[in-house]
Amino acid sequence: MITTLLVANRGEIARRVLATCRALGVATVAVHSDADADAPFVAEADQAVRLPGNTPAETYLRVDLILDAARRSGADAVHPGYGFLAENAEFAAAVTDAGLTWVGPSAKAIAAMGDKMAAKALLADAGVPMLPTWTDPGQVTDFPVLVKASAGGGGRGMRIVRDAAGLAEAVAGARREAAAAFGDGTVFIERYVERGRHVEVQIFGDTHGTVVALGVRDCSIQRRHQKIVEEAPGVLPDEVRERLHEAAVAAGRAVDYVGAGTVEFLLAPDGQVHFLEMNTRLQVEHPVTELTTGLDLVRLQLLVAEGEPLPVSTTPAPDGHAIEVRLCAEDPAQGFRPATGTLHRFAIPGVAAEFGPTRGLRLDSGVVDGSTVRVHYDSMLAKLIAWAPTRAEAARALAGALARAELHGVATNRDLLVRVLRSEEFAAADVDTGFLERHPEVFAPLLPAAQFPLAALAAALAGAAARRAAAPVLAGLPSGWRNVPAVPQVTRFTGPDGAEIEIRYRLDRTGALAAWSTDARKGPLLTDSVEEGAPLNNVVELVSAAPDRVVLDVDGVRRAFRVHRVGSSVFVDGPDGAASLTELPRLPRPAAELAAGSLLAPLPGAVTRVHVEVGQRVAAGDLLLTLEAMKLEHPVLAPADGVVAELPVPAGGQVETGAVLAVVDPEEDPQ
Repeated sequence: MITTLLVANRGEIARRVLATCRALGVATVAVHSDADADAPFVAEADQAVRLPGNTPAETYLRVDLILDAARRSGADAVHPGYGFLAENAEFAAAVTDAGLTWVGPSAKAIAAMGDKMAAKALLADAGVPMLPTWTDPGQVTDFPVLVKASAGGGGRGMRIVRDAAGLAEAVAGARREAAAAFGDGTVFIERYVERGRHVEVQIFGDTHGTVVALGVRDCSIQRRHQKIVEEAPGVLPDEVRERLHEAAVAAGRAVDYVGAGTVEFLLAPDGQVHFLEMNTRLQVEHPVTELTTGLDLVRLQLLVAEGEPLPVSTTPAPDGHAIEVRLCAEDPAQGFRPATGTLHRFAIPGVAAEFGPTRGLRLDSGVVDGSTVRVHYDSMLAKLIAWAPTRAEAARALAGALARAELHGVATNRDLLVRVLRSEEFAAADVDTGFLERHPEVFAPLLPAAQFPLAALAAALAGAAARRAAAPVLAGLPSGWRNVPAVPQVTRFTGPDGAEIEIRYRLDRTGALAAWSTDARKGPLLTDSVEEGAPLNNVVELVSAAPDRVVLDVDGVRRAFRVHRVGSSVFVDGPDGAASLTELPRLPRPAAELAAGSLLAPLPGAVTRVHVEVGQRVAAGDLLLTLEAMKLEHPVLAPADGVVAELPVPAGGQVETGAVLAVVDPEEDPQ
């Protein structure tokens, strides 16, 4: 029986495993990098062991350090979580060779399914249709194709290639990204199916010969080949569901599978099922299976590792519907690049439970208020899951909770997720892996541009209320009181895209809002329906203003705005959406002027490759250099035709946000 479990992972999956261990009375050990020293999972473990360094290669991918941590802490079992070493057969073998209990499938099964090509051959023998697959780029003749990492998942090391000209660079980029994420740069190529659905079967095996399917999940909605919305049960014909169950169980039995695993398939528009791969670990999306079966999959992992039989031998009938979204630190204003910073507030209303199979609204989070999101790891902050008797109810509850959440300090993909859940196509289950490409409208922010001035006005009024509350003298006077009441108060902000907005307002001697107007500068914060410098058509009355809450009557409808200020940052959550603002000083200090054509780092990272030289002529859209951050490569492209004037950061150089990466002189080549 397991007494002390070491979790060889981080973030929300570490917290997830720790939660079940607490319920079972199992003592726990966390391992952590220097960057994660203050992370919630470290504080929640009974013991914690430092892995010196920050990058995965220095820490979470070090088998020797993790085994040493188990020895020093007295752990008698290891749970790998998912990612990092979870599907590393050598790690599984090393754990068992050290006399520890490995919570997962055997090293032999991991190796068999870790070799994606061998796994395809195994399932082909069982009669499951396969997509054309190649290991040699020179043999590919049928396009489009998908380049995939052999060692991992999560969209890392994946590229769609539509013609032969781009294949070599896609393979090279996929290899680099896979090596950085998984420590293994092996890739392969398979035929890409347009408008296919990504469906998968959760299987579970025990040491007594039982392998059972626990239902089908639909994970079709993806961005950058990474799943962002998952649900169970998948909306499928019964005949297709049965075929998937049978094929998945056959795959598990073929390798004597023990523990939790996922067999992934592509469902083509013609109804044909194609095997993709088998993941020999728990999946990120396992909560939707837990909520529709009532099973704690982590508990089952531990019991099976101890030799206990599974409590089920046949596929349980799903109860209700569950939908999960992955809330990620990504900046919509920067093309959804990974974002970093401090989460000043992380609050989601209506959560019934964390990390457990309790139905309703469930939160599996790796962060809390005050957590710092750094550049070293994956951008996922949390998973929010809703269970309800029907799919429509689950989608509505999940979208509502997300829309009302207070997510302050780090940009996220929250608005995208809400729009997907509320779309007509999602409601009709009309989804596939190309959903987001076909529906660009879901990328629009929840807060309409025309409503942005109201949020900025609320921020300005809350700031004035805060200053009055803190005033050492004459605190009872209305804000902005003066002998010349016609002169307005002025507050200037920048929005998330760097554009400026100026709010001018005047309160009368009773403190009521006498007049207000707005002016958008240096960017498209407002739509054409809002004229610069002119009062808005809305009839707005101030109902109340406090430092953290402002209520406005807009055309006879009361609207409440929650306001949270941290330094110069102001976060406003209103009925139409959220706004993140930075209040500008009244007397700004002069700043150094950047050279024209300067390209700045959007987030901290490392320059992995420089593709051009100083003096080289480039065209708009040419690749200048590649920045690696949060396990992804980010291309830096020429903004216009010109000549490369400066390349201040060499390959291998580390940069912080805002650092100059390159300067492209738009002037004609003097030679």
